[in-house]
Amino acid sequence: MTEEARVPQTLDAVAVRAWCGLALEALGRAREEIDAINVYPVADGDTGTNLYLTLESAVQAVEAAFAGHEPERPTAAEAVRAMAHGALIGARGNSGTILAQLLRGMAQVLSAEGAAGDATTLRHALRQAAESAYEAVAHPVEGTVLSVATAAGDAAASADGDCAAVSRAAYAGARVALEATPGQLAVLGRAGVVDAGGRGLVAVLGALVETFTGERPTAGVPVRARGAFAGAFAGDFAGDEVHARVPEPCGETAPAAGGAAGAPAYEVIYLLEAADRAVDRLRTRLDALGDSLVVVGGDGLWNVHVHVDDAGAAVEAGVEAGRPYRIRITHFGVGDVHTAPLGGDGRPPGERAQRGIVAVVPGEGLAALYAEAGATTVLARPGEPPASGELVQAVRRAHAREVVLLPNDADLRHTAAAAAEQTRTEGVRVALIPTRSAVQGIAALAVHQPDRRFDEDVVAMTSAAGATRYAELALAERQSWTSAGVCQAGDVLGLIDGDVAVIGTSGEDRGTLADAALTETAVTVLDRMLAAGGEMVTLVVGDDLPDTVAHRLERHVRDAHLAVDTVVYRGGRHAALLLIGVE
Repeated sequence: MTEEARVPQTLDAVAVRAWCGLALEALGRAREEIDAINVYPVADGDTGTNLYLTLESAVQAVEAAFAGHEPERPTAAEAVRAMAHGALIGARGNSGTILAQLLRGMAQVLSAEGAAGDATTLRHALRQAAESAYEAVAHPVEGTVLSVATAAGDAAASADGDCAAVSRAAYAGARVALEATPGQLAVLGRAGVVDAGGRGLVAVLGALVETFTGERPTAGVPVRARGAFAGAFAGDFAGDEVHARVPEPCGETAPAAGGAAGAPAYEVIYLLEAADRAVDRLRTRLDALGDSLVVVGGDGLWNVHVHVDDAGAAVEAGVEAGRPYRIRITHFGVGDVHTAPLGGDGRPPGERAQRGIVAVVPGEGLAALYAEAGATTVLARPGEPPASGELVQAVRRAHAREVVLLPNDADLRHTAAAAAEQTRTEGVRVALIPTRSAVQGIAALAVHQPDRRFDEDVVAMTSAAGATRYAELALAERQSWTSAGVCQAGDVLGLIDGDVAVIGTSGEDRGTLADAALTETAVTVLDRMLAAGGEMVTLVVGDDLPDTVAHRLERHVRDAHLAVDTVVYRGGRHAALLLIGVE
């Protein structure tokens, strides 16, 4: 049995990885069901999706931690910190933000010095998760995921035995609390459903049980209210005794559901780099602006979520506190929450375009270029590849019957395929063109003709992308073996079609970008690519590349390759140093 296939006895790095993967699968199975019962705090039908996207980001971070330690593996502390950090930076919506804090609370215990990852540590971690989530919410409301998390922590604390027994108790306690939520929160009782966020947490805890037992919980999880809201029921495991504290039913304390009179008009979410003291002041200010305030994180990085009428004021408050980024503002409109209020051509929400393009782009300048060509873009930042859910949302924003998807990165091919598969189930015809670089995407866009048949358009775009060789200039981050030999930290690397083909030293000071080294490496790469022929060279210049390098490359193509045209685009922030395309 392989290390990954064994049933772990403690929450070590392999167990963390397995739990994250199983939890993502569980949320994927339950996503639509959870979306359907989402009525609190806003009935916008996206709680399941937000939980999935949040955990997907956590999974990616854990996988990156394992990849960074190959052929070894990370420690348990490194794995849980990666999990918590990934959830923090990828948290979506009210529910996702709270889930991120639950995972962070667990990570604080599991990554502490001397933590063994055994049953005692797991009990403490589950209790800490609930406590930290309560602290992150400005005005905690019972009958929500907070109640479910508390019940799970209480049940775990009373459980005897190993990690499997503790996880079973937490899961069973969470199910009891989930069934009680309609009696605690009036809006749930009126709708006849349990809390959507709590339902998602039960799925995550069920995955924890599967991690330690190898068996998926089999009994169904209630989503509709029963006659007796707080009625207990048998657990999934024979002989389990559940010790869960279920809070007493509360009165009409919930804010109005989305769309009701007096409810805030916007959801504002952003990541924030700020000191603890500044975040305390931010909480006070945002609390006065709206409701559903959740601020999670720590150690200088925070995820801020709030519902407000004045979205600008919420962002300005973040600017005063520190540096907000990855800002997302969503208007709580009427109807399909995945539909943009108005298309760029003025189409009303209900009217779909015939065809759209969705593209992942590395750099704000490229994003603007693609948008000018009519594409819906997803910005990829260094070290932060988009999740499949982000691509699904982009396809929905395109609001078209037919969509061409351009991942523009070989590593995103499977992510894009998953997004395409999901959106096809929503009735959208999606074609995935496996572009490996943004310059291949530019070539595909250049031949795109929305008025011809979809299949013909896809074939033409695929052919143009495939006929474009691509290259990139990058800096080596550390000493490493490559297909072109050994590189040192700071060397200039010339990659052709994804493989290192040229290594150029950066000079005596390896921490600087020497114009000569950059130009020499780029020229060598260009000449090798053009040796096989070419009619057009596309250069995408990042903000960190000196302007003189681009000018020298243009002049070199003009002087050494007389029949070849050159076009230069600005990649902008977050772009690679230099992208090269040869058609």
